[in-house]
Amino acid sequence: MTSQSPINSLAELEQTQDFIRRHIGPDEAQTQAMLNDIGAESVDALIDEIVPSDIRLADLPNIEESKTEVQALADLKAVASLNKINDTYIGLGYYGTLTPNVILRNVLENPGWYTAYTPYQPEIAQGRLESLLNYQQMCIDLTGLDLASASLLDEGTAAAEAMALAKRVSKNKKSNLFFISEDIFPQTIDVVKQRAEMFGFDIIIAPANEAADHDIFGALIQYPGASGEVTDISELIAKIHQKKAIVAVAADIMSLVLLKSPGELGADAVIGSSQRFGVPMGYGGPHAAFFTTSEKYKRSLPGRIIGVSRDTRGNPALRMAMQTREQHIRREKANSNICTAQVLLANMAAFYAVYHGPQGLKTIANRIHRLTDILSLGTASKGLTAVHANYFDTLTFNVDNKTEIIARAVAADLNLRTDVDGQIAVSLDETTTRDKVATLFDVLLGAGHGLDVAALDEQIVASGHSSIPASLVRESKILTHPVFNSYHSETEMLRYIKRLENKDLALNHSMISLGSCTMKLNATAQMIPVSWPEFANMHPFAPADQVVGYKKMIDQLGDWLVELTGYDNISMQPNSGAQGEYAGLIAIVKYHESRGDAHRNICLIPSSAHGTNPASAQMVGMKVVVVNCDKEGNVDMADLTAKAEELRDNLSCIMITYPSTHGIYETTIAEICNIIHDNGGQVYLDGANMNAQVGLTSPGSIGADVSHLNLHKTFAIPHGGGGPGMGPIGVKSHLAPFLPDHALVNITEGNKGNGAVSAAPFGSAGILCITYLYIAMLGKKGVTDATKYAITNANYLATKLSQHYPILYTGPNGRVAHECIIDLRPIKAECGITEVDIAKRLMDYGFHAPTMSFPVAGTFMIEPTESESKVELDRFIEAMVCIRDEVRKVASGEWSSDDNPLHNAPHTLADITDTWDRAYTIKEAVFPVPAAAKDKFWPTVNRIDDVYGDRNLICSCPPVESYK
Repeated sequence: MTSQSPINSLAELEQTQDFIRRHIGPDEAQTQAMLNDIGAESVDALIDEIVPSDIRLADLPNIEESKTEVQALADLKAVASLNKINDTYIGLGYYGTLTPNVILRNVLENPGWYTAYTPYQPEIAQGRLESLLNYQQMCIDLTGLDLASASLLDEGTAAAEAMALAKRVSKNKKSNLFFISEDIFPQTIDVVKQRAEMFGFDIIIAPANEAADHDIFGALIQYPGASGEVTDISELIAKIHQKKAIVAVAADIMSLVLLKSPGELGADAVIGSSQRFGVPMGYGGPHAAFFTTSEKYKRSLPGRIIGVSRDTRGNPALRMAMQTREQHIRREKANSNICTAQVLLANMAAFYAVYHGPQGLKTIANRIHRLTDILSLGTASKGLTAVHANYFDTLTFNVDNKTEIIARAVAADLNLRTDVDGQIAVSLDETTTRDKVATLFDVLLGAGHGLDVAALDEQIVASGHSSIPASLVRESKILTHPVFNSYHSETEMLRYIKRLENKDLALNHSMISLGSCTMKLNATAQMIPVSWPEFANMHPFAPADQVVGYKKMIDQLGDWLVELTGYDNISMQPNSGAQGEYAGLIAIVKYHESRGDAHRNICLIPSSAHGTNPASAQMVGMKVVVVNCDKEGNVDMADLTAKAEELRDNLSCIMITYPSTHGIYETTIAEICNIIHDNGGQVYLDGANMNAQVGLTSPGSIGADVSHLNLHKTFAIPHGGGGPGMGPIGVKSHLAPFLPDHALVNITEGNKGNGAVSAAPFGSAGILCITYLYIAMLGKKGVTDATKYAITNANYLATKLSQHYPILYTGPNGRVAHECIIDLRPIKAECGITEVDIAKRLMDYGFHAPTMSFPVAGTFMIEPTESESKVELDRFIEAMVCIRDEVRKVASGEWSSDDNPLHNAPHTLADITDTWDRAYTIKEAVFPVPAAAKDKFWPTVNRIDDVYGDRNLICSCPPVESYK
């Protein structure tokens, strides 16, 4: 007889489709083995030891049960089908574009690109750093200025940052007035006005040619204007400069292929969106904004700058330059609170420029412009003449039959810009065809117009007419560097993308245990809808009846997040965590103002807080007062109480992270909330560590009033090499009236007229489907289990590492939360090996270093997340234990302080193919453990000289001569 397997129930058989066990790394046997080491009976018993009972939720969240990947994708596809994708000519900074498939498949849809982290460890990030350097060079070439950052969040944010830069560097120090041209995109005006209100700047909006009539510190001008007009602004800029004011120009990146650069016209800063370089509209984002300026303003430039330095062999190597400018280091003295770039999207735009090259871009730009000329000539011949004779891709018409034209547009399934009374505007783009222009004639003129696109084209060619003034035709060369002139076949492009990808360590290679950054599984199923046309190709200002699917998804996601946070309302607009902080603090400021308490401007912040907290507080005009922490890493309750009571008349809020940045659940968190409330303040609970809260507790139930949620941390939107991010904010009901609105799309009736913090009404809406599916596929039990296993994995790792390194902070029962801090300072004191040495040495073992020297200098903050299995945790533990043994060899004198594998890390192929004369073996250097030899990741450069890079700032591609 043969033994038979037991007959299982259908429910048991269906468990093979369960997404929860795909997301959570440890299986049942691994979990038990970890619990044995930890010394806990069960996962639930461990959680009971760690999470304070007074803040625990009694039940699982009131959300749906988990769905399989197949079911969840099918359900979301049905929701997506409710969207209606029309041919869209709205423009206003968002345009149809054709993403080259080689970029779509191999960058946007490739975990080698979308799961990487911010390149703080540049030796294992040379690929994306090279692509970002290409992005900077592209922006420098097109704008005609000296220096570019590696992308900002969106065009509106970039414009607001340009205003702040103008205030910092303008020599007209007595002025508090900023000028905005009335022909700036309305959503940009909205964001800039909100920022100006918080900074206490005065604003004037008027025709651009009036800018020099006012005593201003800066001006913002659109080129071409929102209405499409192209004008020579050089004389105007010169007049503004005579007033000692700074001029920022908001420019269309595609138009700059044909138009004289703003730098040549005298601009001090140029901002805009790189969206139309191959990045889908995505209902408003994510999109990379560019920002360029003169070299003399390099210390005031917001965002990140990629620079060229050198490694220990003297070879060129890339890194993030001048990192001391970054907000998490400068805190309340920071230029801005920006800590998220839009790296993935900047890389897409850069690859678009590389793939097409200068000639390809000129062909695309000329085709867009020619079709616009044809549309203009045809309509004018029938009595409908555009308002402006000079334009690039946008025509504005004064019409007296607007209702009829809109009706014909609706019938033809196309969208025009209609927000200005008595006008219709049309913006053409890369997706526009001859047939679409013919349809536009039908819509604008009605049937029977008799116009022929080909005949009109012949007429333009024969006349030699140009709608771009001769003085504004670009004569300077663009994109002359070899990288933009070498990869125009798909074969070459594919290999170039792969070559860069191979230089970078991402989650598809090994765990990235960054404390506070929560580098968890970004499931493939969650990523799939990002590329669906129903989500990817939607204009953010499309009519409401065309975005029913988006609204349904966003509303459902909002309901889930409200439930998981314990709040009453949510805003999806902030497109990064730092922007979420900013929006949440604005709500607090306006709440106090509504109660006659505008004088409340003190923000208490624990010394352990994220650097964005004080940076955000100063952006809304608050004064930061630091609250001490005790030796266990908790908020010093006596110091908090004393300061809250002393400052009670002016107390606005506290900004606090929970669990704390020190990786523990402070047992006094509810008491902290009560103390702040009793003294008239509000509680801003930073959502950075929500991965230790979901399903177990919530900010709202703890007593907080507002939090941002890093969807790129807790809720599985991938980091993309440093962005995109999303930072929606949850609020209690009393703060809901002060959530952001939008100039063109009213979000809720109760928020009408509120200022915006992002250019699009729902921020980077195109990636919200990732979080939607994350929650749908995990369900109420899965999101809670994810939190439990994040805590379990962290405590396993802390238990094993504590035998070799001191754990800096633990809770009352000797446990940690979802992350732990190991103290490396004794090692430095013992033998001179630093946290940097250990970080670089981890690369030889195939790992990205944990978060280094934050929140405590000389430490690692380690967060394994729930997605990593015991096998991967053990690999990391093995590496850290072996490194500790290597340190002992240095301490004992077996290896000298300057001839050891830690001091020389990371090791490259160049090291082992050169003459080897070191005190340790090649095997010890590059194959220190069998796991590293089995799946070797090779850093492509040796350790990079940070100081040299800052002293010799180069943030563009090497000069053409160096390629010869």
